[in-house]
Amino acid sequence: MIKLSTRQIEVFVTIAACGSVRGAAEQIHLTQPAVSMALAELERQLGAPLFDRERGRIALNARGRELLPQAQEIIERMRDMLRHGTSTALTGELRIGASNTVGNYLVGELLGPFVRQYPMVSLQLDVGNTREITDKLLEYTVDLACVEGPVNHPQLEAFTWRNDALVVCASPSHPLAHEAALRPEHFAGAQWILRERGSATRTLTEQALTALPSGRILLELGQIEAIKQAVVAGLGIACLPYAATLDVVATGRLTVLHTPFLNLDRRLSIVLHRSRYRGTLIDAFIHSIQGPGYEAAAKDQLGT
Repeated sequence: MIKLSTRQIEVFVTIAACGSVRGAAEQIHLTQPAVSMALAELERQLGAPLFDRERGRIALNARGRELLPQAQEIIERMRDMLRHGTSTALTGELRIGASNTVGNYLVGELLGPFVRQYPMVSLQLDVGNTREITDKLLEYTVDLACVEGPVNHPQLEAFTWRNDALVVCASPSHPLAHEAALRPEHFAGAQWILRERGSATRTLTEQALTALPSGRILLELGQIEAIKQAVVAGLGIACLPYAATLDVVATGRLTVLHTPFLNLDRRLSIVLHRSRYRGTLIDAFIHSIQGPGYEAAAKDQLGT
């Protein structure tokens, strides 16, 4: 006889998402002892712990990671069943991961259509570099992600959201800003300011630099805004997302260099976990960013 309860499964999924019993208790409006008891009973019935516990911290173990997608699907399918045939507004919570360019400069374009259409859905946005965000997707701590870097993990699938590009920037007082027609040789010995390793901007910049004479990496910084301010201060040149440059270019504090000999085009991708159930919320979000025709094209890319 199956003795698992939906409450136990909900507790398991919520603890995995929050990373703590306390956070789960607050989210599902139970006391901490009640959440702990529900989890303990679930683990007893399954015959194995689902979390590693050490010094007050709790983290999914291998068994927990294996069962989490199934537990998420059970909860979300039940929510979808309750929504079916009702005229009530779409509700729930959607956790979205975004790499830095998207999260800091394109968040309105990414989230705006969904928020306007489904104002009762709670959105949580987690911003980091591409590697950090794809790791969170693999750990099921975000439901879907939008990143600027290539995604090649076998457990993840991606489809294009929109095209994007980097631009090479310098202070208006930099010598390169005064060259009438830039050529690759003008960049010999240039001092570059780069993003940290693991970011998509860093990867594309390094690829572009192979087409230029040797220069020097002066600084490595973890945030686009820090790089932008360093370039404005005249410390060096950098490849920056076009969207990140608009404000300082408009005020004349930054110059975009014309570099047609560099390939700085890239694509921004929506990424899903292959084992993650695509319920109503995820489908509604994908639909919101480009509409029905775009969703069909996305499903073709995903092979669904």
